[in-house]
Amino acid sequence: MTITLNALGLYGIALVLATAFAAQLLLGELPCPLCLMQRIQFAMLAAGPILNVRLGPRPSHYALALLAAIAGAVFAGRQILLHITPGDAGYGSALLGYHYYSWAFIGFAVAIVLTAIALLFDRQFAQADPGKPVAAGFLARAAVWLVITLVALNVVSTLLECGFAACPDNPVSYQLLKSTR
Repeated sequence: MTITLNALGLYGIALVLATAFAAQLLLGELPCPLCLMQRIQFAMLAAGPILNVRLGPRPSHYALALLAAIAGAVFAGRQILLHITPGDAGYGSALLGYHYYSWAFIGFAVAIVLTAIALLFDRQFAQADPGKPVAAGFLARAAVWLVITLVALNVVSTLLECGFAACPDNPVSYQLLKSTR
């Protein structure tokens, strides 16, 4: 059951990363540096469930996810505070009335609560052979590879957007795709 819940968490993280990636590709909304930091934290948040699926649940895996969720909430909260002034339209388009960074803050807050709740169930940490990898089902393995693929695609798009320099505060084009004429 624990592996299934971790796999569901990975599918949730994949949904967040895919939605952000779709907004970037389909709507032409390049992520700002704070948006990229939030994507990185979602990728780091996925590390805990991935380790749980691969090696079995451990408190240290949940701690890794908690730390990533806290850092992500800080980055998203910072961006919310940047756009909280009256008359500020925010950065990027809104989805159901909230911008991506507001949804990210909500997502990180939910991850913090759910991870803390998962830590309350001690029996999941009693494993017969702690050094032996867990036999995860197809859907759990698929969730792991889906998240890894989305993270890799985000890394490539970030490299195209920023090149090998610092990302611009308000990106309007892909740096590595600009013509040199």
